[in-house]
Amino acid sequence: MAARERRRYELIGIPFDGAATLGWPGSRYAPAQIREQLAWMTMRAEDGEVYSLDTGELHPAPNIEDAGDVSVVPHDVQTTLDRSADQIANSVRAGTVPLVLGGDDSVLYALIDGVHRATSGRLGVIHFDAHLDIMDHNERQGSWSHSSGMRRGLELERVDREHAIQVGLRHFNYPSSRAAVHELGPAQITAGEFHRIGVEPAVERVLDHVRGADHIVLSFDIDAIDPAHAPGAGAHEPGGLTSRQAIDAVRALAPHVDAFAVTEVNPLTDHRDLTSNLAAYLTYYTAVFG
Repeated sequence: MAARERRRYELIGIPFDGAATLGWPGSRYAPAQIREQLAWMTMRAEDGEVYSLDTGELHPAPNIEDAGDVSVVPHDVQTTLDRSADQIANSVRAGTVPLVLGGDDSVLYALIDGVHRATSGRLGVIHFDAHLDIMDHNERQGSWSHSSGMRRGLELERVDREHAIQVGLRHFNYPSSRAAVHELGPAQITAGEFHRIGVEPAVERVLDHVRGADHIVLSFDIDAIDPAHAPGAGAHEPGGLTSRQAIDAVRALAPHVDAFAVTEVNPLTDHRDLTSNLAAYLTYYTAVFG
């Protein structure tokens, strides 16, 4: 079998938390902190290779170029999302895989929209999150907050419940959200179920669900991970995934995705950059094993 062509990756920062209507703001500072942590990983490459202690093998060092940050407008959510989607679309059109560093989870919509703009065919969405993000509208949050990214994404022409799945959900939500899930999808693997079945069966279920999509995006809200492992988040929801589970899942999914985002990392609530470091590792694993 011929070796898969080595993919090129492009870092895109979205230093924006203007849609963080609940929880703690501060994710605007995450792209800079995640980049700082990534520097420790990229410096370990020698002669174009990096040694994985997980596999015991040498792997090609990922080809990652930094495209800088989107020119966000702090007071204008829709302009920021449009600019973000445009830069993501340009990256995909150039033949690179965007590695997007949020920013609050309105970035989820920008990721979906950007790949949707740049491609044809059916688009699958894998969304790791403690929360549903399917809010349509309310007076406090409007229609484009970090609680509406999946809802708005599912409204795009070539995205539907058949190829959308959320992982890591837990605790409580509005009864109206249950009705929305049944009406719109997406499929779900709760955090409790993930713990019960383990990483490999969960990944297989995710891939079975998005199989048939022409393109797949993976968005990882850091609060999918238990706050014991990721204290620097926009909200704390106990009972989430462990850092080991998150890394193993992302590593397994990486070869199948055309774009990746990590969102809701909050350096203002972090402890000694633990969460920024974990987000950097999720990003780097995506590039090494993609």
